[in-house]
Amino acid sequence: MRYGWMLAAGLGLTMAAATGADAEPVKVTIDAARRAAPVTKYEYGMFIEPIGGLVARTLWAEMLDDRKFYYPVLPASQDAPPPLNAEGRPGVSYRKWRPVGGDDAVVMDSKAAYVGAQSPRVALDGTIRKGLSQSGIGLAKGKRYDGYVLLSGDAGAQVEVALVWGPGPDDRQTVALPSPDGGWSRAPFSFTPAADAADARLEITGLGSGSFRVGAASLMPSDNVRGWRADSTAIARSLNSGMWRLPGGNFLSNWDWHGALGPRDKRAPMFDHAWSAMQPNDIGMDEWMDLTKILGVEPYVTVDAGLGDANSAAEEVEYLNGPATSAWGARRAANGHPRPYGVKFWNIGNEPYGWWQIGKTSLDYFMIKHNAFAAAMRAVDPTITLIGSGAMPDQLHPRDTKENASLESIAPKFGTEEDWTGGLLAKAWGNFDGISEHWYDRPEKRPNAPADAELMEYVRSPSNQVRMKAEEWKIYERRFPAIKDKKIFLSIDEYAYFGEVNLKSALAYAEVLQEMLRHTDFLTMAAFTTGASTMDITPTDATLNSTGVVFKFYGEHFGAGVTPVAVLGDSEQPEPRYPVGYDHPKVRAGSPTYPLDVIAGLSPDGRTLRIGVVNATTRTQTLNLDLRSLALSGAGRRWVLTGASLAATNKVGAPTGVTVADGSVARGSRLTVPPISATVFAFPVSAGSR
Repeated sequence: MRYGWMLAAGLGLTMAAATGADAEPVKVTIDAARRAAPVTKYEYGMFIEPIGGLVARTLWAEMLDDRKFYYPVLPASQDAPPPLNAEGRPGVSYRKWRPVGGDDAVVMDSKAAYVGAQSPRVALDGTIRKGLSQSGIGLAKGKRYDGYVLLSGDAGAQVEVALVWGPGPDDRQTVALPSPDGGWSRAPFSFTPAADAADARLEITGLGSGSFRVGAASLMPSDNVRGWRADSTAIARSLNSGMWRLPGGNFLSNWDWHGALGPRDKRAPMFDHAWSAMQPNDIGMDEWMDLTKILGVEPYVTVDAGLGDANSAAEEVEYLNGPATSAWGARRAANGHPRPYGVKFWNIGNEPYGWWQIGKTSLDYFMIKHNAFAAAMRAVDPTITLIGSGAMPDQLHPRDTKENASLESIAPKFGTEEDWTGGLLAKAWGNFDGISEHWYDRPEKRPNAPADAELMEYVRSPSNQVRMKAEEWKIYERRFPAIKDKKIFLSIDEYAYFGEVNLKSALAYAEVLQEMLRHTDFLTMAAFTTGASTMDITPTDATLNSTGVVFKFYGEHFGAGVTPVAVLGDSEQPEPRYPVGYDHPKVRAGSPTYPLDVIAGLSPDGRTLRIGVVNATTRTQTLNLDLRSLALSGAGRRWVLTGASLAATNKVGAPTGVTVADGSVARGSRLTVPPISATVFAFPVSAGSR
């Protein structure tokens, strides 16, 4: 996954800004005789990648950073910043363990480390409490936290663990640990703080004689579910995503999955060179599979085709899907999972075409690699669905090239090194079932545009990325007609629109999802970057943010089994009138119902017509509805996703700013949608027109 951290300025337009007369009605024709393939349950999938502490601080329950001591325990004055990664971004910093009782209280023992390269050792003198501590921990009053320390040392060491949440003598709890007996032992403890805290600390210290060593430490909320946070995973489950792509991302190209098997405490931490970040390796394939079960979704696994090889990928398939009698299936069973996971979807490599990618190689060489991976993986499990890592010509160009691609400008690129999707179709045919595509967009400022025009351009920009992929797919269908016969599908399994998370961006995501639903004949899978980005998450709480509200909204009303039907009109979407920046495709996403974006579909049982409308204007809009090949039989309902202003947000501890309200609506040919909103109408369909 390649992206930068981008900002967008939200407009402070309020509902009261919808002044003046209402706009002219928009003609919308819905033709139920023209139907697309039903929506699959994979259209609203999620993608997740352990970028530094992204997963650890959102979905994973562990509260301590560097719990296995990859970094030495040093005073802050001796810290060194992590190196830049391949894209020139600063590496990821973590909360560090600090010495207690003097800068030299802790030495790192590399001769008999519990795990990894080193373990901290504390020499005691009987008069000064010595040890190590980590601060910056968030706590909730009255909540229980369970933890443990893997401890060894001399019998004379008197070790205790304290959780400190304030400056006073009573703002702490202390637990005395059993005296070490020379070997490594697991010493558990529990705490229940008497106050909230944003900067609590855990101390592991000792008095007495001799020394003690710490092999690993852990602290989690007691309500964790097999290591995963109960609050954020419960919210993620409400999205009904269908599938999660995991772990995936740039991280994958230098991660050996074998190193994250078995007891978590004995997995050596590793350095992720893609993001210049340390990973404790606590989350391996068994933990990822646990997450998908907790969320009620199917896993979509990407194998390492960066530094990894076909044999490693085949072993991973066997570990996850093989019977317990197979070599790697037996390893899985020994790790507590006798039944195969039965992973259906597999992706070979992550963005292997990118200059930023570890293991980057040429198109021709990677086609050899892809074919070898496919053969080895299918030899283990012939039933898997393989997805090749494609990239269409609008995405690929030399580093630092500034380009707003059009279908005309990219035409010469098809069949070249800048066409990895075409490369798969030409040189790996038969060795994949689908092809992946990634896109990222960023908001741009348009200071010279009128307010409504700026809003329309902002909201439509990311959906143009989807439309460009769809237009290119049509070109591939002409160049490779067998695509349709073999039902080769497109999976947009990484995408995002970076910037502020508010109602304004929610409307943009609504148009993205509506554009995807126009192409269900071939676009059957999608995974948003990232699953954690659908929530506002603090160390102690979580809530669905405005982006998450959109995914939940469309997943409920246009979810699996809904059959999209044609939406026609006489008002085409205009060309972008205020182009700025680069990497914005020159296409016109949306329905021919400007200034509205409209989709329609029939419920899985065919008894309900659903109409989705995005109104990215500050005026109330009216639709003049013309129905073909179906009739309505009664009144319906209307759900409106909106907020008091474009800057409305959903954050932990604050009133909900982006909401969904529902109510009844009369049957008729005129429908009204409020400003800055995404609206879904549902009407019963007459039995005679189904």
